[in-house]
Amino acid sequence: MAGKVGRDAIETASRDELETLQLQRLKWSLKHVYENVAHYRKKFDSAGVHPDDLKTLGDLAKFPFTVKQDLRDNYPYGMFAVPMRDVVRVHASSGTTGKPTVVGYTRNDIDMWAGVMARSIHAAGGRADDIVLVSYGYGLFTGGLGAHYGAERLGATVIPMGGGQTEKQVQLIQDFKPTVIMVTPSYMLVIAEEMERQGIDPRTSSLKIGIHGAEPWTNELRAQIEQRLAIDALDIYGLSEVIGPGVAQECVETKDGLTVWEDHFYPEIIDPATGRVLPDGELGELVFTSLTKEAMPVIRYRTRDLTRLLAGTARTMRRVEKFTGRSDDMLIIRGVNVFPSQIEELIFKVPQLNSIYQLHVGKDGPLDKLDVHVELRREESARLTRAQKDEIGAALQHAIKSYVGVSTQVSVLDEGGIERTLVGKAKRVVDTRPR
Repeated sequence: MAGKVGRDAIETASRDELETLQLQRLKWSLKHVYENVAHYRKKFDSAGVHPDDLKTLGDLAKFPFTVKQDLRDNYPYGMFAVPMRDVVRVHASSGTTGKPTVVGYTRNDIDMWAGVMARSIHAAGGRADDIVLVSYGYGLFTGGLGAHYGAERLGATVIPMGGGQTEKQVQLIQDFKPTVIMVTPSYMLVIAEEMERQGIDPRTSSLKIGIHGAEPWTNELRAQIEQRLAIDALDIYGLSEVIGPGVAQECVETKDGLTVWEDHFYPEIIDPATGRVLPDGELGELVFTSLTKEAMPVIRYRTRDLTRLLAGTARTMRRVEKFTGRSDDMLIIRGVNVFPSQIEELIFKVPQLNSIYQLHVGKDGPLDKLDVHVELRREESARLTRAQKDEIGAALQHAIKSYVGVSTQVSVLDEGGIERTLVGKAKRVVDTRPR
């Protein structure tokens, strides 16, 4: 149902009220999966736990984790908790590293998803009188339709563009005058680049708000987007296995991490090595349990995303800080743990470089090697000599060695030297090492 949406009362309810609701919903969710999903019943029984054992929120730690392989092992519909006649939509991951993970939704699930997405857009500053350009991909990927239904629920006007066709994206921005764009942060910069190629100053466009997700991005990248386009750039978080986008959203008034919509998704932070639940404020792996999902609830789903749980600020609900990286995206180079975000932060400190980069991991004989490819800004490409470009590369190489602790070979390329990702997530790492 479309309509004008404001802030939900639960967003500013007391912690006691929120935790009472969470416990009630958590009891329902555990009972729902135990009675309707053979995988969970077998897993709970093997761990010696039963839904009735949950007396407090802390008791959730007694229950076993769910991992992506569980979803793949039960492909396609084995994790569904309702009969197919009650499933009104199916989404799936790309399946590039194995079988796709399949997610189902009842009508109530779709309604809840639209609600948390409308809440997210509102928290980012969007309102019913906005025009929203949805440049996330439509189809099996949850981004496009999730953003679309949320913007419509908010009462905004939706332009369902989808990903790619960058020249057309720019034309629509120029002609249709959207005020909000929902797109990956890396593709936002590709759009800005295309504007500049056409002689358009991105800062003069109609856009006021960018809601960017589907890939990790740093505060340095936020600063680049905001400076280049004169917009507020906000982070949104979600994953298909839990619902899609709309699990957590950064609030425009604080921009201090993503508020988790805790009335629908219960967060924990665990030690990725031991599985032990960590107190709020400690860095670890984010785990989610769905509280209201009917078709495919997840219990203690390990996201592999690394972050901290922090107290709420703009809302009562807790925040997660911007993601450090993923436990399964961490590169180990000659014994050194390296996250792409660490190198990204150093790249963004070099004023002559733009935001496009790629890390190439391979072998030099028996040893790992890391090559870093970066690009110059357009005006610097023409102005600098080869020797000056080499100096920039050498300085960045030294910074990476000093701050990250790994030796690299840095290649400084002219603008356009790195292949652009026109749809979906940026390919930041190319790892050619034998598996």
